[in-house]
Amino acid sequence: MASNLADPQAGVAVPVVARSGIGTVSPTFQVLSPVLVAAAALAVHRFLPAEQLAPLTWLDSLPAWRQPYPVALVLVALGAAFVALAQAAVPALRGVVRHNAPLVAGAVGVAAVWELVTTKLNWLHQPFFPGPNEVLGGMIEDRAILIESAWHSLQLLLAGYAVGATAGLVTGIAVGWFPRVRYWAMPALKFIGPIPATALIPLVMTIWKDSFTCAVALIGFAVWFPMTILTSSGIANVRLSYLDVARTLGAGRFYLIFRVALPAAMPNIFIGLFMGLGASFLTLIVAETAGVPAGLGWYLSWQKGYMEYAKMYGALALSAVFFSTLMTLLFQARDRVLKWQKGVIKW
Repeated sequence: MASNLADPQAGVAVPVVARSGIGTVSPTFQVLSPVLVAAAALAVHRFLPAEQLAPLTWLDSLPAWRQPYPVALVLVALGAAFVALAQAAVPALRGVVRHNAPLVAGAVGVAAVWELVTTKLNWLHQPFFPGPNEVLGGMIEDRAILIESAWHSLQLLLAGYAVGATAGLVTGIAVGWFPRVRYWAMPALKFIGPIPATALIPLVMTIWKDSFTCAVALIGFAVWFPMTILTSSGIANVRLSYLDVARTLGAGRFYLIFRVALPAAMPNIFIGLFMGLGASFLTLIVAETAGVPAGLGWYLSWQKGYMEYAKMYGALALSAVFFSTLMTLLFQARDRVLKWQKGVIKW
């Protein structure tokens, strides 16, 4: 935020510009940067001739002003201009807008460079590197299939993640609390756990004939191992003073496990949940190529087989949004449960 500081020697006010993650910049330029970058991207799209020969699609029947990429740029510019006016009228919005405006401008700038090196200059060639207009067009054309695939992937991921997290929590508590269980279970964990879940595809397809059950089992296994290791570590490393005080007050085994040890192990448990979620993303995409009728992984494999790279990149972009949203929700749950913890990573 700009301010004026008095110079004690000159006796005049010295303007000070805002400092942010991108350096020292003018607040006005910072807020308007998405509008300016979107305007530059529109100029590149409109005035530079296209050197890349794109395949014929439904986009060729649309006039220039209805193409998805320039329409998206116009919407970004108008939205950013509206937000800039809103933050000028509502001071409470200024901090958020000034923080996020350069990020939006950077994303638009990446799209402009992408179009420049593909469609305009043809440094990256078709069909492997389509421009942003073709990718957006492919997403619009297959929007119904993409929505169905995302919904199927969400169901599959949640089912497998719930199974793996629950099994890992139970196993981790048993291994961390009971020395006899730990004695027998740790060698098995060391032997079985490091096996990639995707390497078990032939085995699970032999055990279960249903593709959905196979995928759930693979995702569950990918989540189970980190959950077990991190939960058992958290349970085993609870401070003895906590347990001694609870025993002195008459606490039984059930109370010690679920009211003392488990809450104290929550930071480790959430680390296991994060590691399991990351592993589940990879396993989901691979598992969906093994015979499921729908899903983002299935869609990627399908479009790659037909060399529809524009649609494949669109599915990758949707997958990034899909997975990032799930990770954000887990971080928000962590922040609520562990609001007492200091110095944690923010998402």
